[in-house]
Amino acid sequence: MSSPRRITPFSSQIHAVVALGSNLGYGALAPAALVEAAVGRLQTLSASPVQCSRHLLTKPEGLPHGAPDFCNAVAVFEPLDTLDAHALLDRLLSIEEEFGRLRPAELSGARYASRTLDLDLICCRGERVDSPRLQLPHPRAAQRRFVLEPLAELWPDLVLPGASASVASLLAAL
Repeated sequence: MSSPRRITPFSSQIHAVVALGSNLGYGALAPAALVEAAVGRLQTLSASPVQCSRHLLTKPEGLPHGAPDFCNAVAVFEPLDTLDAHALLDRLLSIEEEFGRLRPAELSGARYASRTLDLDLICCRGERVDSPRLQLPHPRAAQRRFVLEPLAELWPDLVLPGASASVASLLAAL
């Protein structure tokens, strides 16, 4: 994996942030390889090179004891002009399905489950969205170390729409 780079210059009005996570393999790919492959797919949605953090291994939250650890990362990129936030979400869901993502937890009423790939849209071009399918910025991003820590590596001074503190400050407060 290439070394992470800070986005300079950056703009919350241009860039999108996607949190990536995996704790199950798919085919011959282990979770870290799935995250890397997903970053490659994100490149097809971006008008400029995708910036990706280092991988972070985290204990699963809200899953049964013994669930495998997650491989997490954050990617920041400039979505193609043809992609608004809802269209970007649709593409992210397609990438998840491409890599074997099933949603049995949702069918059974459980909130969280192990997964081959999870792509969460954290923010997109500074948009604020509150629809049944999408909330931006992601409503729990500011409380999740597995989002804030890799995001702070790339974009520590980002202030999520509606927030009063930078990503680095939010991380320090956890």
